[in-house]
Amino acid sequence: MKRLLVFSCAGGAMLACALVAVSGARGDAGASNASPLYGVTIPDGYRQWELIAPALEGDPLNELRAVVGNRTAVDAYRAGTLPFPDGTVLVKLAWKHVQSPEFEPALVPGAATTVQVMVKDSRKYATTGGWGFGRFIDGKPVDEAQHQTCFACHEARVQGHDYVFTRYAR
Repeated sequence: MKRLLVFSCAGGAMLACALVAVSGARGDAGASNASPLYGVTIPDGYRQWELIAPALEGDPLNELRAVVGNRTAVDAYRAGTLPFPDGTVLVKLAWKHVQSPEFEPALVPGAATTVQVMVKDSRKYATTGGWGFGRFIDGKPVDEAQHQTCFACHEARVQGHDYVFTRYAR
């Protein structure tokens, strides 16, 4: 049976209404909340950033995802700029998907799973394609071993797109 992916936001450009479901993600992350290896934190105000693209992840994760970007990221996507300029920040939010109680064919966000952050700084992160990575659950960074998989996956699959999976949803 086909399922609909439902994101409902006034105006469609901002995802703030859907992002309130992400528990524990806080913009006031201090040094103790920085990702191991990269020192990336959850950026202030990211819930007001523009939507870059939604995604549906199948088995085994079964997640609804939304990627938002800061102004530098949005401008780069719109202009088709590659590589992304320093200062680009992308934030991916993920939720388990559940069947809508109001509309059976629709999948809607359930429990929040992670907030993932990519920060472009070509000097600071020169050994990882210019990108620093952060994965957070309930506002806290995951362990170092999980962060070691970030760049390897991006390098193997999307090196030709400046290590970024997400394409702009126009």
